Formats: sequence, C-alpha cells, structure tokens
Amino acid sequence: MKKPEGKRVLIVGRIREGTVIDHITAGEALNVLKILGITGTTTESLSIATNVSSRQVGKKDIVKVEGRELLTEEVDRIALIAPRATINIIRDYEVVEKKGVEIPRVLEGVIQCPNPGCISNTSEPIRSRFEVGERGLHCLYCDWLITRDIAGHII
Repeated sequence: MKKPEGKRVLIVGRIREGTVIDHITAGEALNVLKILGITGTTTESLSIATNVSSRQVGKKDIVKVEGRELLTEEVDRIALIAPRATINIIRDYEVVEKKGVEIPRVLEGVIQCPNPGCISNTSEPIRSRFEVGERGLHCLYCDWLITRDIAGHII
C-alpha cells in the first residue's frame, strides 16, 4: 500500500478498550507477547505491527491488546527489552493514560537466574531478586551477572 504524500496511514485498526504498547524496540514484539503470556490460545483480540517506520527511532514494533490493562509487573518486564516503550490505556477508543516504562532498580520474580545452584532455582519458596546495573542484571543471592539475552531469562 503506497502512502499518499503528506498523509498518515493507519496500519492497524483502533481498539475500543485495552492497551497499546508503542515504541517497542524493533524485533521485540514477540518477546512482549511472551512476557504478557499471550499465545495462540488466549482469548484477547490482538494486533501486532513490526518494523514500522518511526521518526524518533527509525523502526519500532507496536502491540495492541483489546480488553486488557497491564499490571505493573508486566510493564517492568517490558521495560527490560523495550526501554523506550510507551503504554497507552484506551477506553471508548480514546487514550485516557499514556506513560513511559521505567526499569526498576530491583526486579523481584521477573528474571530466572541462569545459575542452577542459585537458591531461587531450588524448592525453597524464594522469588528471584536482581539488581539492575550498568553492566547488566546482578542476582542478589548468588552474584550471577546476566549481560545479554535478557529476554531469554524473563519469567
């Protein structure tokens, strides 16, 4: 579809109620779906746009989920893979709230420690705890440092 000169074209339709996650890092939309627990068997109406042109970042992904507002814990997970994402809450086709994501200083129960000997990976009733730093994610139990493939460790 060729875009008319000077006109904006709506690629994905509007939603009545729910959440639009915009400015997702290009190529991360499927990881966002994983974070939200959305699979082919869920009942949410869903729209995904990948590698969409963006004046701010060049390319971006967008996810629209009808009938669902995100929990703070879900937004924290999304921030790890899409630190520039914006969360738009939609009601009656209008944006009623728009906010950016923010990576918390400490993540609890969000990341699985890759160290099989970590106490958070045993039968103990302990949730994982990671401190977010410039070098990566630091396990507060076993000192393991995750520096790449963060999406692969999100619970």
